[in-house]
Amino acid sequence: MRNSTHNNVRKNLPYIILFVILLASCRKDAPTPYIQKGVIAEKAMVVSAHPLATDIGVEILRKGGNAIDAMVAVHMALAVALPRAGNIGGGGFMVMREKNGRFHCLDYREMAPSASQKDMYLDKEGNPIDSLSQYGHLAVGVPGSVAGMAAAHDSLGRLPWAELIQPAIELAIRGVALSPIEANILNEKTDALRRFSTLPHPFMQKASWKAGDIIRQPELAKTLERIRDQQRAGFYEGETADLLLAEVERGGGILKKLDLINYQVVWREALRGNYKGYDVIGMPPPSSGGIALLQLLEMVEPYSLAAYGWQSGDAAHVMIEAERRVFADRAKHLGDMDYFPVPISKLLDTSYIDQRMADFNPAKATPSDQVLAGEINYLESEETTHFSIVDAEGNAVSVTTTLNASYGSCVFVGGAGFVLNNEMDDFSVKPGFPNLYGLVGAEANAIEPGKRMLSSMTPTILEKNGELFMVVGTPGGSTIITSVFQTILNVVEYEMSMQGAVTAPRFHHQWLPDKVDYEKGALQQALAELIAKGHILEEDEPIGRVNAVLRLPNGSLEGGADPRRDAKAAGF
Repeated sequence: MRNSTHNNVRKNLPYIILFVILLASCRKDAPTPYIQKGVIAEKAMVVSAHPLATDIGVEILRKGGNAIDAMVAVHMALAVALPRAGNIGGGGFMVMREKNGRFHCLDYREMAPSASQKDMYLDKEGNPIDSLSQYGHLAVGVPGSVAGMAAAHDSLGRLPWAELIQPAIELAIRGVALSPIEANILNEKTDALRRFSTLPHPFMQKASWKAGDIIRQPELAKTLERIRDQQRAGFYEGETADLLLAEVERGGGILKKLDLINYQVVWREALRGNYKGYDVIGMPPPSSGGIALLQLLEMVEPYSLAAYGWQSGDAAHVMIEAERRVFADRAKHLGDMDYFPVPISKLLDTSYIDQRMADFNPAKATPSDQVLAGEINYLESEETTHFSIVDAEGNAVSVTTTLNASYGSCVFVGGAGFVLNNEMDDFSVKPGFPNLYGLVGAEANAIEPGKRMLSSMTPTILEKNGELFMVVGTPGGSTIITSVFQTILNVVEYEMSMQGAVTAPRFHHQWLPDKVDYEKGALQQALAELIAKGHILEEDEPIGRVNAVLRLPNGSLEGGADPRRDAKAAGF
């Protein structure tokens, strides 16, 4: 037997050598996993979209504040330093893990004003008027950010409230220098900010902005002082509320005094799932992110993604087909569960998810017009912002907040110094009609007074063996869900570092329109194969702006700050 085997090896040696050469060649051309390390800290970490906000968060932690304290300080600092996305005129979601493993989910999403109507953005023929839900005073939902920060601090904070707001006040008075990226974005929005605001404001001081220009915001500083001294009442009542309502009235909006007074945050039960031994904790509706992420992970779990190879044709094909089905479900079944019976347990049921992938064809793309939402009986903008924090005690928060579009509705509240959201566009203005980001919806997300609009925000925390493992999230409208999905897989399946997983190029599919968007550098080894399978591919702008923290095996923390913008990770 040995001689026979030896002879066979000798006989086939040329073919074996050729196979080894070809295999080596393939491996040489294959994408190298992103393994570069991010910022490493022993005890605590803050990763946010602006260096000044990150530094403020770290300083709060150094003073003995916990993750919630740092969250409030970072949130308020971003309202000053990153006004296109950071805000007090918008809303968001928080997922928190206490050091003892207890989870909290805070919904401070905006709400539809009491005078809103289902058909308020349709013309006489029943056709949507895009501009009404995207720009100006009618596009504004009731802001939730200040109420959210106050509620989080009241329940879970440690340091005095005033101490957390003061750094943002000083930032507004001192001024913030524009980075090249922020100068370009502001220049793109200058005309709209002039057109849709009724009084002069700091962003109108120049016709063209350049890197290094300093924007001081004294009116915003006064508003933040009222919030510092009066907490929630400093925004929803008194002078700030009067200025906000006067702005809305001048612009023909429908927001009323009682809308502000009656706004309430909601503490919700966390969604939990598992992917190959990792517990995944996410936000429930009106965030679609938690359900969608858990569906995606369970849909791809049976497939050998690691063996297929990172962004190989096979791996990408499975992920795209899962995304196609998940976004079809999102369009039909998801909305504010206080107003619509969202079938959460059914959507996350293993048998249902298996059924959704039953028609998956490994060799062929499924046209989206053949993919319907599953039968069940019963967009945020690229300018959203996300930050991840872990404190020295092991408490962790994942927070995503937004105005929706860049600079929201482009309505600047005269005399109060802040921009209002355009979140009403996140409702289904008309069933089956796409919003600003191409997302379609149904009756589940129709406009109703007091209702919260569906969101793609996906603040997420992962555990491994009962210990904190990852804190992750991103802005990016509909691409939020798929960006978080890929970042998690980059670490869990492909053993990338946190910074590598954040930096790695991404792709996206959302059912409709039926195409795969990919950023430069993504899918380089898979493009031809995906096209051959029937996918339509289109190179796009950078996708997502992930900011994340990974707990390393030795207990230290790695911060991954997205290089696509001006994000920064820092800790101690």
